[in-house]
Amino acid sequence: MCPLRVGDVAPDVPAAGTGDGPRGLFFYKVTCPTCQLAAPVMRRFERGFPGRVIGVGQDPQLELARFTDRYDMGLASIEDAPPYPISAAYDLESVPTLYLVNEGRVLESVGAWDREGFNQVAATLAGLIGEPPVPVSSVDDGLPGFKPG
Repeated sequence: MCPLRVGDVAPDVPAAGTGDGPRGLFFYKVTCPTCQLAAPVMRRFERGFPGRVIGVGQDPQLELARFTDRYDMGLASIEDAPPYPISAAYDLESVPTLYLVNEGRVLESVGAWDREGFNQVAATLAGLIGEPPVPVSSVDDGLPGFKPG
């Protein structure tokens, strides 16, 4: 498997509205410690870009809802149940992974928790929708700069 790269065709995820302008897709699993670390950052995405980033969870919907509440994620999430067809379509290698898609193409991809990468996705998304950049993580928020998934 090789994850999708910038410029690749982005598989449509109708439940996520990926055909409705730029969208972020945050792939995660509730038992993943790095996903738990990144979840509150996704709340900042939702505040900065309401409805533009959707969680794609590899767990049952009830567990996804509990995760959202427990880690204050704030995103709407869709279930990607085994055999994980959405994750497979995106050739996912690990979670968390954040994709930015627009007009049927992958614009950005960030695997693991990567502050610079997540902030870059936020800046690109802001530019696409004509908004000022909204950093979603800073060095003083208590999070490491990078943590593998």
